[in-house]
Amino acid sequence: MVTIKEVRSGTEQRAFLEYPLDLYRDNPCFVPPLYGDEKKIFSKDYIYNDTCETGYWLAYRGETVVGRISAILQKASNEKNHEKRVRFTRFDAIDDPEVAKALFGAVEQFARDRGMDTVCGPLGFSDLEREGLLVEGFDQLATFEEQYNAEYYGRLIEGCGYEKEVDWLESKLHAPAPETAAKLKKLSEQVLKKYDLHIGEAKNVNDFLNRYKDGFFDLLDVAYEGLYGTVPFTPGMKKMMIDNFRLIIDLEHVVCILDQNDKVVCLGLCFPSIAKAVQKSKGHLTPAALVRLLKAIKRPKVIDLGLIAVAPEYVNTGIPAIIASGLAEMLADPNIEYAETNLNLEDNLPIRNLWKRFNAVQHKRRRSYVKKLD
Repeated sequence: MVTIKEVRSGTEQRAFLEYPLDLYRDNPCFVPPLYGDEKKIFSKDYIYNDTCETGYWLAYRGETVVGRISAILQKASNEKNHEKRVRFTRFDAIDDPEVAKALFGAVEQFARDRGMDTVCGPLGFSDLEREGLLVEGFDQLATFEEQYNAEYYGRLIEGCGYEKEVDWLESKLHAPAPETAAKLKKLSEQVLKKYDLHIGEAKNVNDFLNRYKDGFFDLLDVAYEGLYGTVPFTPGMKKMMIDNFRLIIDLEHVVCILDQNDKVVCLGLCFPSIAKAVQKSKGHLTPAALVRLLKAIKRPKVIDLGLIAVAPEYVNTGIPAIIASGLAEMLADPNIEYAETNLNLEDNLPIRNLWKRFNAVQHKRRRSYVKKLD
């Protein structure tokens, strides 16, 4: 018999946070989030509390935790898209349909109680969180930005009546051939000259953020407005992003393009991969983990593509070639083995076509599911 219990006490919160760490203890592909950051979801002043209602549940068989799930009523997203949806996220469970049905039953009741008619996910509070269920690439190391899950999750979710809504693709990008890199550089220079654009410069990370942060948040809101799962940036979200950028951003892995009025019209941010650095400590920032983290940031072997955005008026101008040229220069560093794209919507052909210029291998696929409630 499966018992569902809503998470309320500190002990239950800890069990919720630690369940996937125990479930994937021996899985070499699983990468935990930072425990301290994940713990903030239970904080009264969590940055998303002003736009969201949440619920958290654990599934028990006897005294043993056998699954978990969370529901998010993202009011800003519903208002933007004129929808009545609840998102599910942080679903983890043993391979048992009874457990899955009990957990999703709790989320669906949460949705009905609030007048909602649809459940979708896995989606977080915003697209800054981990999203999408891994449906291909179970033998690949997860990036720090995305969640790993076992192959049977898809079967469990579909068994609860959920169907595919969108897929994302992920690829490994290796350095392009030298002649391709040269062509990209030449095209980049031509585009900059033709449209009177220039690369934003800064003395250091703090100077970069002080100069351009307002501009790139304005750009992200416009460029990402129509993308699946996105929500407008709130002051709290902006502060969180800036705080995170200060820790891991390297100006060598950033491309910021400005027009003649110094307005940000294109942005590409890459981050050093810290996936392996946080694995051993289960996401806890122990002294040893901090040493590994600093080493990964200073001397990365892999870089993760974070944010890429182009102002709508420049989408068809060839400006993505500037991003591609910048990425090619990053991959020319002999210490960097490859870049990982993270999530690209499968129908985002402009960005997918951009990666064809590289020695690219699609190695993962993620999915968001949807279910209309009776």
